[in-house]
Amino acid sequence: MATTEEFEAAVAKVKTFTKDPGNVKKLALYGLYKQATVGDVTGKKPGVLKVADRAKWEAWASLEGVSAQDARADYVQLVEEIAQQQ
Repeated sequence: MATTEEFEAAVAKVKTFTKDPGNVKKLALYGLYKQATVGDVTGKKPGVLKVADRAKWEAWASLEGVSAQDARADYVQLVEEIAQQQ
């Protein structure tokens, strides 16, 4: 389990990345962040013409039911994996 402080440190660390981790990892980070900070996805699924918004919504929706604690821990772990590749 990641503490709130570890999660906040990981969020700050993402802003220091110099290499683009790629869309798949960025979407995973987005979904985990939203699940950790907001909870289950809200709102309607964006239309097919809003590609980026739809991808973000789907990344978040895929984590429905995951606890905030688990999402924080997964987020911290993913940030560490990406940081090793920087």
